[in-house]
Amino acid sequence: MDELELTILMPCLNEAETLEDCIQKAQKFLADSGIVGEVLIADNGSTDGSQEIARRNGARVVNVEEKGYGAALIGGSNAARGKYVIMGDTDGSHDFLSLMPFVEKLREGYDLVVGNRFRGGIEKGAMSPLHRYLGNPVLSFIGRLFFPSKVKDFHCGLRGYKKESIQALNLHTTGMEYASEMIVQSTLHKLKMTEVPTFMKKDGRSRPPHLRSWHDGWRHLKFLLMHAPNWLFFYPGLVFFIIGLIGTVVLSITPVRIGGVGFGTHTLIYAAMLTIVGMQLLMFSTFVKTYAVNSRFIPPDSVNDVFSRFTMDKGVLIGVILFLLGLISTIVAVCVWAGSSFGNLDPSPVMRFTIPSIELTVIGLQLIFGGFFVGILNIPHRK
Repeated sequence: MDELELTILMPCLNEAETLEDCIQKAQKFLADSGIVGEVLIADNGSTDGSQEIARRNGARVVNVEEKGYGAALIGGSNAARGKYVIMGDTDGSHDFLSLMPFVEKLREGYDLVVGNRFRGGIEKGAMSPLHRYLGNPVLSFIGRLFFPSKVKDFHCGLRGYKKESIQALNLHTTGMEYASEMIVQSTLHKLKMTEVPTFMKKDGRSRPPHLRSWHDGWRHLKFLLMHAPNWLFFYPGLVFFIIGLIGTVVLSITPVRIGGVGFGTHTLIYAAMLTIVGMQLLMFSTFVKTYAVNSRFIPPDSVNDVFSRFTMDKGVLIGVILFLLGLISTIVAVCVWAGSSFGNLDPSPVMRFTIPSIELTVIGLQLIFGGFFVGILNIPHRK
């Protein structure tokens, strides 16, 4: 079948109350604009007759067995016949009569065009205060912080995209976090993105929405964190490591007093702990990035910190050196103890020597085995 210019894609799960109105408005937009297109309903197992309503109103229906908002949209996108796809919900909140700004941007060459409800307007009662003033702004801010882009409304469900570009990303999340994944992956792969204002109307259904505020909000946040190893592992690890290393070096030489507070060997223990935990987080960052690049989940050029160049040989070599330094320091400490006939020693100066020794030994072992693990992750495998 010949390719159409536009597919208007709507996910559907028991939307009999509002589906007909949404389809009729989408059909009217196609007719008024002269765009050769189709209305496609990705049905996710409706039991209220939504499929019959869709066909009666001239829409094509594709059944998507895997449950979830993202699953429905992925299935619908795969079945779309249009060069461009504009996706929108069937709850009556999206204005399907005003899709031309999306089409114009797509024709200009943009790969992804996202609606911005905060610029276009939100009808009174269309968005709860929790979502309007906390959920959407906070999650969108975190999304832009982790993945810098021009998109300011990460969770607007009305968006258009070039089918070929988005399908090349191999999006896979099946829930509400699909909206975040589309923007995150588009940013990582440097697709051309923009926003257009869109007006959000009040939900036309008499029943509660499928969205579960805290549950789906956590899924969005979890997705953002899991796909931003710098923010989840690297930056906290680097801060812990630097603070711990400075504390270890200073307190190994001499106790420190600031005002009326003294910092000695007990603080040194916690400084050593911070250094070790920091190194572990930095290693986790390296593991995650190595896996993500090798599995082609993120492009190689999106990883550019110093630990991205960590290799098995470098890790093992540095680890062995640190381990040997720790081992030698430990042997020296035992010799000092032997010099006093293995009797009692003044704990403070001894701990300022033995704690860094243990720290060097542990970090050395982390690097040795971490290096081998990176080597395992880099073993070529058949596709």
